[in-house]
Amino acid sequence: MPLRVLSIAGSKVGRRAGCWALLALAPLALAAQEITLHMNVKLVSVFVNVTDRNGAIVGGLAREDFALTEDERPQQIAVFERQSELPLNLTLAIDTSSSVRKDMAEEADAARRFVHAILRPQDQMSLLQFATDVRELTPFTNKVAQIDRGLSQLRGDWATAVYDAIVLGSDRLGRKEGRSPRRVLIVVSDGDDTAKSSTYAQALEAALRNEVMIYSLIDVPIEASAGRDLAGEHALITLAEQTGGKSYYVSDGGPGGLDKAFARVRDDLRTQYLLGYYPKNQEPGRPFHRVQVTIPRAAAEAFNIRHKTGYYLDSPAKGK
Repeated sequence: MPLRVLSIAGSKVGRRAGCWALLALAPLALAAQEITLHMNVKLVSVFVNVTDRNGAIVGGLAREDFALTEDERPQQIAVFERQSELPLNLTLAIDTSSSVRKDMAEEADAARRFVHAILRPQDQMSLLQFATDVRELTPFTNKVAQIDRGLSQLRGDWATAVYDAIVLGSDRLGRKEGRSPRRVLIVVSDGDDTAKSSTYAQALEAALRNEVMIYSLIDVPIEASAGRDLAGEHALITLAEQTGGKSYYVSDGGPGGLDKAFARVRDDLRTQYLLGYYPKNQEPGRPFHRVQVTIPRAAAEAFNIRHKTGYYLDSPAKGK
């Protein structure tokens, strides 16, 4: 605020008094500037899915039903929403390697039906295919016709770059301008990573840093095949668990199994609880913070509660 000094015209005494007043008040003005505080506390968003012992979705829970801790320190839930209608940023990554090539047409058809069922005007979706390398067939859009065109361009190759696809998909979701807190990566693959470029650890870190939920649709072409990559399948399952998503075996659905898996993903995304909190008593110097959500009133085995295991405090690197 500007300082106004009353001067006495033609009086040296008045002018001197005004100067002394300015000198006396200057430190106070500087002090006022120096003590301005800027608080920048990050709201942490945790999307939660709750099912009962039989796998049925549990709706109707209230904020008071949940308890949330960060690094075992209780936190206050500041934001709560049921069946979140928040915009969705979603990337669909489809394996087109030789091991799943025979299912490519079925994958494209099922994916097309999924896109038409889930994409709303406020949502954005992109399409990746991965084999020896990863290619973006459709950038983020809310137009189903553009996704359809991308699905018609799926092309096969030999190797399988699963982890490269997860790293690239997660980074692009994290860099999306005007990004929604709901960032989802759906991976359709048998899990057999043969490209050996990115690692499982790098894929998991990329997903967690960019706060991406992974849904793994595991398509095993030959159930009893001696070449089946059980370790790769387990990696896809664990990636989903660690990021708050879920994994489904396409074969478990019988005929039309991929359509049924996509439908379960769609239902999952429509029945999430959003818990948001501003971290308090945060442990300094810790790059990764573990989050746990419970329902204290219920027995531990009464519900299956799914959410991301934690988050990195620093933002993901830009310009990768």
